[in-house]
Amino acid sequence: MKDLSNRRQFITGAAALGAAAMLPSAQAHNHGEEKQQGDHGHGHHKHHKHGAVAIPKLTHTVFFWLKNPESTEDRDALIAGLKTLKDIETVRGIHIGVPASTEKRDVVDNSYQVSELLMFDDVEGQNAYQVHPIHQKFVEECSHLWRKVTVFDSIEV
Repeated sequence: MKDLSNRRQFITGAAALGAAAMLPSAQAHNHGEEKQQGDHGHGHHKHHKHGAVAIPKLTHTVFFWLKNPESTEDRDALIAGLKTLKDIETVRGIHIGVPASTEKRDVVDNSYQVSELLMFDDVEGQNAYQVHPIHQKFVEECSHLWRKVTVFDSIEV
């Protein structure tokens, strides 16, 4: 069981690092563009004094198993619903994905159909997300699509 826990921690951490590289402010920084200090718009992050992007400290990683795993219509409906979550003010970064065609290994679990990774500054931001009307509407409109959901929340140490 410990091995499974370590795998999950690794997967969550690796996903967070990959998502951080895709954040708009990280891309802007990599191209020499400046973002304002403390700009908390969607996908905008604080910069440290040396120009490094401050990666949000809390990741909310969710894996979805669909009731109809072969249905591209159901998958696309879930993805469309997930994309609405980017409009929640406390969401600092979002990555929505499907299993990658990577090498088959014992440590890789690609049995899910859709994943999401959301990034928050802190627990309070994630708590606000949970009760936000956009999130509530997503659950109401899309929960009939999945048979199982697994969530991994982690905070930077």
